[in-house]
Amino acid sequence: MKIALIIIIIFFIIPIPVYYKDGGSVGYKAVLYEIIKYHRLDMESDTGYKDGLEIKVFGKTVFSKK
Repeated sequence: MKIALIIIIIFFIIPIPVYYKDGGSVGYKAVLYEIIKYHRLDMESDTGYKDGLEIKVFGKTVFSKK
């Protein structure tokens, strides 16, 4: 019983990396949360990129810096 509970907890917590084709953004998705590190192409920016971070828990944004 303990082993099954540990496997379920690991399934909900361990993220899977997702790479976006927008200039270098990467997301880490798990069942309970999602973290996205933005690195998008933006020609209006001085550096040519727009960086940011977004954290979602249960699908609701709890932190966003764009």
